[in-house]
Amino acid sequence: MECIFCKIVNEEIPSKAVYKDDFVYAFYDIAPKAPVHILIVPKKHIVSIDEFKEEDNALLLRMFDVARQIAKRKGINETGYRLVLNTGKDAGQTVFHAHMHILGGDTLTDLG
Repeated sequence: MECIFCKIVNEEIPSKAVYKDDFVYAFYDIAPKAPVHILIVPKKHIVSIDEFKEEDNALLLRMFDVARQIAKRKGINETGYRLVLNTGKDAGQTVFHAHMHILGGDTLTDLG
């Protein structure tokens, strides 16, 4: 498979891991848009949020739970953080493996 996130999850491409378990992998974005910019990806290849099936509901919930844990660990839960799930090219999805951005550590004023 040529998916860059699958290669990161499988440790074929190096990344700076923040969290990993049997279902998700979280790592620092290589082009951060905020002082804290972490990506959470399901280990299962799913193209986008639109491709999640009913049997993937627990996985989606796991992504949100991990985001909450990371925000607390990084100290941005007190001041606020943004979770972003881009779905499709018009929304800015550039890697077609579902993923969640955690952005925080400063005032976030734009929608980018």
